Amino acid sequence: MKIAFYGSSLLSSYWNGAATYYRGILHALARRGHDITFYEPDAFDRQAHRDIDPPDWARSVVYPATPDAVREVLAEARHADVVVKANGVGVFDRELLEGVLREARPDATTIYWDVDAAATLDEIRRDPGHVLRSALPQITAVFTYGGGPPVVEAYRSMGARECIPIYNALDPATHFPVSPDPVFACALGFLANRLPDREARVEEFFLRAAALLPERSFVLGGNGWHDKSMPANVRAIGHVGTASHNAFNCTPRAVLNVARDSMADVGFSPATRVFEAAGAGACLITDAWEGIEMFLEPDEEVLVARDGQDVADHLAALTPERATRIGAAARKRVLAGHTYELRAAEVDEALARLRAPAQEGVA
Repeated sequence: MKIAFYGSSLLSSYWNGAATYYRGILHALARRGHDITFYEPDAFDRQAHRDIDPPDWARSVVYPATPDAVREVLAEARHADVVVKANGVGVFDRELLEGVLREARPDATTIYWDVDAAATLDEIRRDPGHVLRSALPQITAVFTYGGGPPVVEAYRSMGARECIPIYNALDPATHFPVSPDPVFACALGFLANRLPDREARVEEFFLRAAALLPERSFVLGGNGWHDKSMPANVRAIGHVGTASHNAFNCTPRAVLNVARDSMADVGFSPATRVFEAAGAGACLITDAWEGIEMFLEPDEEVLVARDGQDVADHLAALTPERATRIGAAARKRVLAGHTYELRAAEVDEALARLRAPAQEGVA
């Protein structure tokens, strides 16, 4: 099938945490024979911070962030069998959603692919005039990269015909064990951009843990932390490109995952870094959220913390041998059950089912 995908960026992870999710899912779909075009705006300085060149498995279209350019790329939607509008493009989101519904062929399958579903649902609840409220009944289905039953039920209650979680996963070709890099040497590494709905949890789970263990070293990667007050044993190193993610995950004794507020509240929302760290064989410490057992087994494949004290306690007790054992078990688990090849099969199955009524109408 021809798939037109309107998203934030395939080429850059700069202020764009969904990049590796897009790459993993779409690359796997391309290997299953789909013809994919990804449309992304030249915005937020992302093109100056590309992590990859345009891939050979998808046609990459970078368009100027102008109304005329948006209209031009939307006109191409009429050639696609499946038209996807992802949330959080960052510019012209309303115009893109309305345009997708306007330009897609009557027999095309339209998908709203939400990579931040809990936050999106909060926005809709607060805004009776939110564009997605009126659009949902017209969209064939909503795909999300997490959220489980609470998000599915919420989207259906707001008018979605179907809501199907397509969870984050591992691409073994891009995330795997590598040699340590001294640049990232520390007891605990944490990689995340500074965002308002994550900052308080970062203060608790990362910065408080650092303050409780002043003799240990901590490394913080990601955008926006340069002016944040931190304990003296924390090094903020700024943006870490995807080419360095494996080394970042393989070097520290352990790496940390901290969910954003809405994702922690809803649960069933493992971030991309959970699978990327596991794929690299890292010992992962994650904040507690409902549904973690669906993906990794606590104490055997991941360490779960309720607060910064728990993080500090885990680190204080963590020997190199146990860290290696947990990381190896996590890698084995995700390779067996949580790869993008498996997720792409789920997408294919869902698309076949969703497209069946339209194809019967054509016949």
